[in-house]
Amino acid sequence: MAKKIILGILALLVVVIGGFVVYVQLNWNKVYDIPYPDLQVSTDSTVLARGKYLVYGPAHCSNCHVASMEEYIAADNGKEIPLRGGVEFAMGPLGSLFTRNLTPDPSTGIGRYSDGQLFRMMRHAVKPDGTASIGLLMPFWDMADEDLIAVVSYLRSMEPIQNEIPDNQWTFMGKAVRVFSSAFKPIETPNPPPLAPPMEASIVRGEYIARYVANCVGCHTNRDLTTFEAIGPEFAGGMEFEPWPEMHLAVGEDPELWMRSPNITPHPNSALSKFKNVEEWKERFRKGRQIKISPMHWGPFSRMSDQDLEALYLYLHSLEPIENDPGELMFKK
Repeated sequence: MAKKIILGILALLVVVIGGFVVYVQLNWNKVYDIPYPDLQVSTDSTVLARGKYLVYGPAHCSNCHVASMEEYIAADNGKEIPLRGGVEFAMGPLGSLFTRNLTPDPSTGIGRYSDGQLFRMMRHAVKPDGTASIGLLMPFWDMADEDLIAVVSYLRSMEPIQNEIPDNQWTFMGKAVRVFSSAFKPIETPNPPPLAPPMEASIVRGEYIARYVANCVGCHTNRDLTTFEAIGPEFAGGMEFEPWPEMHLAVGEDPELWMRSPNITPHPNSALSKFKNVEEWKERFRKGRQIKISPMHWGPFSRMSDQDLEALYLYLHSLEPIENDPGELMFKK
């Protein structure tokens, strides 16, 4: 009798596990029927200039969509590198991502796609083939229509460069996370304004930059490293970044060093409170990267306007102070 019970339990486990595997394989790359935003690109010089500022500045497209670590470092140091993509970002047990070619090449870049497909990608985190992207990596769903138009218009104006990019590689765990984690789902009901807040030192402008352009909230919020869902208060820091071997090797840093994001709420013991005034804050950004392996996009952020840096400072100081000491920013596990 006991043997039959054990065999029955084992059979049930096999059915459950088998069903789970089949469910993941059928749903990890689900296609979503989300309509294209009703937006149109522009060739107006003012719009293109705005797009260039966002791409090479606060939206920091230029730090990821390059072809090599050498180009990454050059872009971080201020060189306008073509956004031909190809850099690999390892995601631990989930797999690897390869940044896309953002030049308008008709065979390997965004020249293959309609304006609607590109706008939907940024607004809803849905790729041209209808599958979900990772909204957390490009949190532009509530970027104002005029800024979204400026970014896509500028990318359309760039010189096309042919550069075939490998497909992203997902392990079974990565596929399972894509099925069940909210971080890997489309943004179905964004609420973007038609116009961005004026570029001036205001809390409203600062919140817009921190949440929907520069993604300060994405990295300065502690997150589960498997699902990428938030597990800590916004802006209170604590998110861990595993070593990026290519970066560590290129800058001669210990390949076992991890990084951790600091608390940038206005708590007396936070990183934000180290700045006595907005001038010190701006001066720090203008200096660019100081910690060689910092995951922060210091290069693009160093090129932000005075008004946007001042707005960020005001917004962060308007937040609720949260007592959270993330610990050492550089550490080993």
